Amino acid sequence: MNIEKIKNYNQKLLAILGTIGGICIIIILISFISLLIQEHSRFDYNEPNPGILSEEKIEKLQKENKREQVISYETPILIDTLQTTYIIPVSHKTLNEKEDIDLVGNLNAFASSKSSFKKRDLRYSKRIYGEFNNVIVYNPTKNTNKKLFDNRVNFQKIKTEYFENEILVLINASEKDTFKDGVINLKDFSSLYIYSFKEKEFRRIGIAGMDVYNYKFINNSKDLIIEFGIDKNKDGSYDNYNEPTIIKKYDFKKKQLIEIINSKINSELQKTLEGTKNN
Repeated sequence: MNIEKIKNYNQKLLAILGTIGGICIIIILISFISLLIQEHSRFDYNEPNPGILSEEKIEKLQKENKREQVISYETPILIDTLQTTYIIPVSHKTLNEKEDIDLVGNLNAFASSKSSFKKRDLRYSKRIYGEFNNVIVYNPTKNTNKKLFDNRVNFQKIKTEYFENEILVLINASEKDTFKDGVINLKDFSSLYIYSFKEKEFRRIGIAGMDVYNYKFINNSKDLIIEFGIDKNKDGSYDNYNEPTIIKKYDFKKKQLIEIINSKINSELQKTLEGTKNN
């Protein structure tokens, strides 16, 4: 009789422990999913960022000797361990109210502050997300820094690619308010910019009136396959749901865009889609 009681007790105990364990697992899963949702909500990559003000708005503010946005520096990120080279993403903040521009035109947006380097080796992290308008290449050993962009741009991602004896920084940036909504952001047409640490060269790849929608490197090569979005409705923005893309190859050595699909095949594919006969 005592053995039966012990068995019943053990069974009840196991049932209770199993229930508690199941509840703990559910709580852990819920917490993990919540963290993922929070992290994703910090940067919604499908939605355009607020962007920088358009040229029209800038001209109006300049006439008033005012500004609405100020630069902000992000944490330096180690790119080249051997050469001790960092990149410093430059972001921007939109003020609650307009403020006067200094007489000398300097953007003294902040008082002096202490900062520290948090070393991160991008050999393990190839993408940096945020709301940026420039990038500075910084070498603390040589005490040198260089900004990549001379023109006003807006972008949301910095990508690095490592090759033998070469590091490339790739940025898909918008330059003009093609969508005409008062800001330069990812709704506007973009170009692909590539900075070579080996050549100390900054390249721009783009086609007028088209958007650099996507790109990828050809296997074991610095050459790229680039998707260009076609603005069929001429509204100054590319809609990937309703508007088509074309693809081209970028020859890195020759610095040229090259057709991949010739006009004959393109015509045949379109006629097949339309249901018309190919001659």
